[in-house]
Amino acid sequence: MSYPENFQFRKIFEINSFMVSPNGTLRVKSLADLLQEIAWKHADSEDFGRNLMESQQMWALSRFEFKIFKLPKWGDEIEVFTGGRGVEKFFAFREFLVRDKSGNILVRAMSSWLLLDLQTKRIQRPDQVLPAKVFDPQLKPDWQPPKILVEGEEIFSCSLHVKHSDLDLYNHVNNTSYIRWVEDCCLELGMQIVEELSINYQSECKLGDQLNLMVYEFSGEFLLKAVLEDKVCFTAKCQGKRK
Repeated sequence: MSYPENFQFRKIFEINSFMVSPNGTLRVKSLADLLQEIAWKHADSEDFGRNLMESQQMWALSRFEFKIFKLPKWGDEIEVFTGGRGVEKFFAFREFLVRDKSGNILVRAMSSWLLLDLQTKRIQRPDQVLPAKVFDPQLKPDWQPPKILVEGEEIFSCSLHVKHSDLDLYNHVNNTSYIRWVEDCCLELGMQIVEELSINYQSECKLGDQLNLMVYEFSGEFLLKAVLEDKVCFTAKCQGKRK
């Protein structure tokens, strides 16, 4: 089977009832869950996924950017593609493409990842474990998730308490839990449809942590920053249709 745009892995998903919002369309958090799942499936198939735990290594998502053209609905079947998009310094890039059954593009997303030592959390060189046929070290993607600069007028703040349901298999907050926090906040502030979402993961959070989340508005976008004591945990940028 040939894949579009040099993608390397494909999986079909059905949109189930527990994935959708009250209007029947896929939640952005559920979209992130599906992209995380296909990333693991692809990595496992090429031996740079969960097997890295045996060598005390782990992947940490650094940045993620979504461009959402149309969200699928409950009962829809979608086709999700992913593939490596090269390595730059310590960052490995992975792209995603989501299509409906007719081949229409619903979502594009790009992510950057860091390889860490599981114990020390020191950054490792990704080419230690990545097969060159999947992540060509000579490639540098034109599209890279941006560094988010938080500015503008503060319009909202709240506390976020890390709970058991937020955690991943490493006992850190799962990257999709951060996206749920961002999505919920933007919807609370009147965003009806999320069209673009970017997030920078900056420091880890664990069970019981209490984060201070601040939201700013600048040029029609919501900019978010979450702080734990004196550390920035994540920043995010979101835009879309307002109520």
